[in-house]
Amino acid sequence: MRNPNSEESGGATGRRARGELESGVLAALWAADEPLTARHVRERLPGDLAYTTVLTILSRLHDKGMLVRHPAGRGYAYAPVRDEASDTAVRMHSLLERGSDREAVLTRFVSELSQEDEQLLHRLLGEQDAGPSDDGQ
Repeated sequence: MRNPNSEESGGATGRRARGELESGVLAALWAADEPLTARHVRERLPGDLAYTTVLTILSRLHDKGMLVRHPAGRGYAYAPVRDEASDTAVRMHSLLERGSDREAVLTRFVSELSQEDEQLLHRLLGEQDAGPSDDGQ
């Protein structure tokens, strides 16, 4: 059980959970129609983050290969390398690869799905089995 006052949970210390800032920055960039500068990302995030904090997170995400950047004025505008769905799928696949018992992991994953998600998964798997349709879709 986690300590509610631990740094990771963001409890009484006021600190954010590990990865929360990166997730917020990515969400802001995914919601944007175009690459954003650090100032524009900062405007889209809750709270009163320092500009340098946002710039650090953007630089780290760029260094991890999650963002591309383009010159914009005296700085850069940033955009995600992948859309949100693709990024989530890559992370899910990476977690699956780390497990020692793939069948157990997948069984547990499916057993925890809502009925709607399970039906969606069945439909998607059925479409994969059927292959491409005659109309090229």
